[in-house]
Amino acid sequence: MYYDLLARIKNAAMAEKPLLLAPFSKVDFEIAKVLAKANYIKDVQKKVVNRKNFIELKLSYVNNRAVIQGFKVMSKPGRRFYSRYQDLKPIKNGYGLGVLSTSRGIMDNREAKKNRVGGEYLFEIWK
Repeated sequence: MYYDLLARIKNAAMAEKPLLLAPFSKVDFEIAKVLAKANYIKDVQKKVVNRKNFIELKLSYVNNRAVIQGFKVMSKPGRRFYSRYQDLKPIKNGYGLGVLSTSRGIMDNREAKKNRVGGEYLFEIWK
C-alpha cells in the first residue's frame, strides 16, 4: 500500500540511499509518478527481477539533504477520508503536496482543484 511506500522512501532518504526498490502495485506506481512529476523524487521505473515486479525510485537530494522531510497519511483502511475540490487547501504554505485518488486517476491537490474533481485524500507530503 501507499503508506508502506512512503515509509520506505522516508527511511531510504534518511539513510541517504540513491536508489530504492519497492514491491510493485499499480497504485504505488501512479503515486510514485505523481511524486516524480512534483520533483519529490528524480525518477521512477518499473523493474523485473527474477520474474517479480518492483518499482525503482531514484531519490532527490538538495545540499546533501533529502527533499522529502515528512508525510502524513490522511486516509487509512479503518477510516477513509474524502474531500471535495472546494475544500482543498495549500499544504505547508505551498511547500507541500496533497495526493488524491479521484475518478480521473491519482493526482495532486493542485491538479485536482484545477480539474474541479474531488476524491479520497490519501496523504500529504512536504519538503
